[in-house]
Amino acid sequence: MLGASLPLIDFFIVNVALPSIDHDLAAGPALLELIVAGYGLSYAVLLVLGGRLGDLFGRRRLFLAGMAAFGLTSLACGLAPDAWTLVGARVAQGAAAALMLPQVLATIHSSTEGARRAKALSLYGATAGLSMVAGQILGGVLVAADLAGSGWRAVFLVNVPVAVVGLVLAVRTVPETRSDRPAPVDVPGTLLLALALITLLAPLTEGRAAGWPLWTWVSLAVFPFAAAAFWRAERRLDRRGGTPLVPPSLLGLVSLRRGLVLLLPLCMGFGGFMFVIAVALQQGLGLGAVASGLALVPMAVAFFGASLAGPRLVRRWGTRVVTAGGLIQGVGIALLAVTAWRSWPDLSVGVLLPGMAIAGLGQGLQLPVIFRVILSEVPAERAGVGSGVMVTAQQSSLALGVATLGSLYLSLAASGSDAALAVTLLVQLAMVLLTTALSLRLPRAVR
Repeated sequence: MLGASLPLIDFFIVNVALPSIDHDLAAGPALLELIVAGYGLSYAVLLVLGGRLGDLFGRRRLFLAGMAAFGLTSLACGLAPDAWTLVGARVAQGAAAALMLPQVLATIHSSTEGARRAKALSLYGATAGLSMVAGQILGGVLVAADLAGSGWRAVFLVNVPVAVVGLVLAVRTVPETRSDRPAPVDVPGTLLLALALITLLAPLTEGRAAGWPLWTWVSLAVFPFAAAAFWRAERRLDRRGGTPLVPPSLLGLVSLRRGLVLLLPLCMGFGGFMFVIAVALQQGLGLGAVASGLALVPMAVAFFGASLAGPRLVRRWGTRVVTAGGLIQGVGIALLAVTAWRSWPDLSVGVLLPGMAIAGLGQGLQLPVIFRVILSEVPAERAGVGSGVMVTAQQSSLALGVATLGSLYLSLAASGSDAALAVTLLVQLAMVLLTTALSLRLPRAVR
């Protein structure tokens, strides 16, 4: 769980530190976007490969290597003397996270079954969701505390002792597992998947800040061709009896396929919301980093409580828990949109509390259960591949949400932050309603 939390915390912890980084390193909008996007891109691109390498060389070994590399790259981020060095260190940090995270789910999937697996996956889902929210809360506290004059650097340096503790615990407790039939790395598939993700995510995350230069449009035009080439290569390798990076037969599993389709809009909305609320509260309202983080505490508490109650509710109601969670989250997001429209510029932690808590409750009923649904039919020997596919979809969707909803908010904010926030929340509400409708297609029972 510690290994599952670190990568997600670090994706979001930077949101509240960006103003301080800009002030200290004179980064500018384009480089600030790269500090966020560089991590997200390398993380998303390499996740499936990380899962495959765990199947091949042993998941415990890859987890330890990823944890150590994450600690070292976090140290490099914290000591970066300029913005470009920080961008490079963030890219390396994302690669380390991609080695570490898939091993968590794969180890759970291959070493547990029945009620123990259900409990472990629920804890993973709770950890993942809580980490996304806690990242911004922790970031605000660390930036404001300015420990030993470290300022924003503390949001990275704090990972170093945590990684050391994680390594000690992992050496003592994490079992070694690997696939009984490990497959070689699918190099063409890896390169084509990387090309597809980069040509989609890079222009969407950098385009607005860079002024939409020609390369962004060329990149977006290349994306569908790269995605089609990747899928053709995977199907061809599968027909020849090889083992593709993303086996088409894996997507033939109904629970996995429908769960992934549901995960995309859910995580897009979640990622976009976390970025937009940080920018709106700090830049729009002028709140400090701590106040911005504290506004998310009700969401974190409600999410965690709902996540822990999830397994018991699923035993009784099946995947209709996800549908109920979507409806509850929709009420919370709608309430936040109305609150932003009517109470601006007098928004405060107290005014936001009801909407945050209701939205967090709904999200907590959705995300952990969806993780469990996606992996429910994946064979143990393909746990690394299945985990890699799921977390790649999750991470890509989070990054896509930051790029799309973030760009929407920032483009509208020039005319007024209150209207920009309300409109962006209404767009997220549409995504929530989509996830609610899609949840009706999930298999009713979950193994």
